[in-house]
Amino acid sequence: MPDRITNTINVEDGQVFRPTVINMYAGDLSTLDLWWAAWEQFMFDTTLRIKGSSGVESKIPYQLLQKIKKSKYPDITTQEEEDSLPLQTMCGAIFDSILVYMMNTAASSPQAWQELKNTMVENLNKKKVPHTMQILETEYIDSDIITLQEVSSSFIDQARSSKLGQKFHIVAPINLDSVRDQNSVVALNKETFPDGPGTEITSLVETSFPPDASVPVAPGDILAITAQTKHGLPLVVASFHGDTNGLATKPVLSAVLKAMASDKKLAGHRLVFGMDANTYENGKPGKQQDVVDFGKHFVAQGLTSCWGDTPNPKNYTTYNARTYLQPQLNKACKSDEKRSKGDVNPKDFILFPKRDFGVVQTWKDNTGKKVYVEDMAFPTLDFPSDHGILHTIIEPK
Repeated sequence: MPDRITNTINVEDGQVFRPTVINMYAGDLSTLDLWWAAWEQFMFDTTLRIKGSSGVESKIPYQLLQKIKKSKYPDITTQEEEDSLPLQTMCGAIFDSILVYMMNTAASSPQAWQELKNTMVENLNKKKVPHTMQILETEYIDSDIITLQEVSSSFIDQARSSKLGQKFHIVAPINLDSVRDQNSVVALNKETFPDGPGTEITSLVETSFPPDASVPVAPGDILAITAQTKHGLPLVVASFHGDTNGLATKPVLSAVLKAMASDKKLAGHRLVFGMDANTYENGKPGKQQDVVDFGKHFVAQGLTSCWGDTPNPKNYTTYNARTYLQPQLNKACKSDEKRSKGDVNPKDFILFPKRDFGVVQTWKDNTGKKVYVEDMAFPTLDFPSDHGILHTIIEPK
């Protein structure tokens, strides 16, 4: 959690980075003393101007940290939740110090690993937004609807002022998450949707969860809006980013449908739902959402997907593996284990009512060229996402 929030922080005039091995921090990390002086000053003494939903706020990085909730991570105790702010701060410092020590010990010299890091940063990080924008503007600019997940506020601002923004209405949640800075977004083609977005109904969705349910969603994970095409077809368009284990995916889908049924003004609206469902080829009941079980769930509610009624568990849309230079060490693996221990799963869907739409064509893409190369790990130097792009053509029945 502390790495997710403080690794890279979008501020009013750009980005700042916590002094660590695993981000775009450009300072000298050749000794532990240099690192600690920079880390302590950054976390506790540096005031940042951060753009949030209510305007620009001044925050010191430690003030951005959030308690780790037992409701989202059931394995922690109530006391651990209560103490989670100081504990995660301390653990974050220990983690960063170990990485600095490890790299300076293992590498031939501090200069060697820092030069290699700078090369990777340039291609995988600094060019991530330009690469993403380029793919959308060249290969997918003629789409009617684009749904995006885990989008930063900086990307949203850049998209609105780009060629993409000239072609699309870029819609972000009213309750924009500027702390985690991971937001679901909808882009509506201005020609197809000349009146732009209608009403955001995200709050109606969130109040449609069962009252006794603990659904692991965070601000920005869900965006649901109304819109009407130039032909007068009323839609609810939703974008959703599921939790790591996909345990929120079924409850969120049910809540969207319940919200639509509860509001008379939404009668006659048809659903188009793009999601990072975080489903798994071999799910574990209560632990990880199985993709076939998810298929049964959406079919039972009158929906189908871009993959049909029964998703193929081997139709992967992710293929990535993590080294040990990242905070979730339970997901780390050696280079020869990347296929067996990596995240290779069928995680992404476009859903819609089966009675309303039929699929004309669907494809996936992990190259940025409308081509998917099976058994290739990504992101790559040219493709910036760790999820493949889904593109489907559907037509009203």
